[in-house]
Amino acid sequence: MILILGIAAGWLCGLTRSWITGQPYRVPEFRKIWLIVAAVLPQLLIFQIPFTARWFSSTWAAAVLVASQLVLLIFVWYNRDRVGVLVLGLGLVLNLVVILFNGGLMPIAPETAQALFPEVPFSVWQIGTRPGRSKNILLPVGDTRLAWLSDSILLPEWFPWNRALSPGDLLIVLGVFWLLAVENPEKSRLSKALPVD
Repeated sequence: MILILGIAAGWLCGLTRSWITGQPYRVPEFRKIWLIVAAVLPQLLIFQIPFTARWFSSTWAAAVLVASQLVLLIFVWYNRDRVGVLVLGLGLVLNLVVILFNGGLMPIAPETAQALFPEVPFSVWQIGTRPGRSKNILLPVGDTRLAWLSDSILLPEWFPWNRALSPGDLLIVLGVFWLLAVENPEKSRLSKALPVD
């Protein structure tokens, strides 16, 4: 959901910038955009759609999460001439590293889960399990490798969505915002400096 907010904010800022400068607003053109669909579709089936999510074990969920992150990084490689894509790619790398170091799912501390869902008894949060159909695994901070990269950042109470984010998530949102708000309508200046296949 936070990504949707980043997209909406970037789009509105891009339109405003276009109106102020008198330049037409254009969404940046990307290479191999089908890679995004290939990466996101399995995640939707496993983590977002209840009917299909129940078909997949936590082992399969972890494998798909890692694979989809790798596919997204291939997309980043093909579009590395854009500043926003590089920022987004850094976020993906940070998320992938902490996921790989903790068994294939994004770690979240039981205390963070309790803060997100205070109505749920603390005893429900069983260490080493995957809460519901989420991308997370419940791990104490002391047992989490690279805990500072995990889902540990709580959004403010006034925010419309109740969720925990990782530093990588914030960089992904920033990269998407930058792409839509700043890198329009012309290509990034990095395009002349970096060779792209």
